[in-house]
Amino acid sequence: MKELLRTNDPTLIAYAKALLQGEGIDCFEMDVNMSILEGGIGIMPRRLMVLKQDHFVASAVLRDNDIPLGQ
Repeated sequence: MKELLRTNDPTLIAYAKALLQGEGIDCFEMDVNMSILEGGIGIMPRRLMVLKQDHFVASAVLRDNDIPLGQ
């Protein structure tokens, strides 16, 4: 798995996941339960992971939809 996106914005993660799933690209959201440790204030970013072989196409899908990857 390779990191595709890292953000504190849960709506951006949901939008990115919907776009990727619409293209048939499997993705996995990491650090979802970190809010327990941080007290629910949203300072820990969530990561969206994809398979290494899907990373290039997944990056293109997000860039085409104006989602900043920050890489």
